[in-house]
Amino acid sequence: FVIVQMVDEVQIEYYDSNTQRSIPKQDWAEQANRDKDPDYLERDTEDRKGLQQAFKANMGILKR
Repeated sequence: FVIVQMVDEVQIEYYDSNTQRSIPKQDWAEQANRDKDPDYLERDTEDRKGLQQAFKANMGILKR
């Protein structure tokens, strides 16, 4: 499971099920988020984990 966040065709964030971490890819995007919320990366990672679990559950439903 992979999430790639893009802005104007530039990758700004990456998450995958192997690392289970959101990884900022652009310093400016990370700084803008940290300025608003110092804990954003941890919260974002938890949100992505939730999306991963929801996707997994939905795939299970579709398989039935």
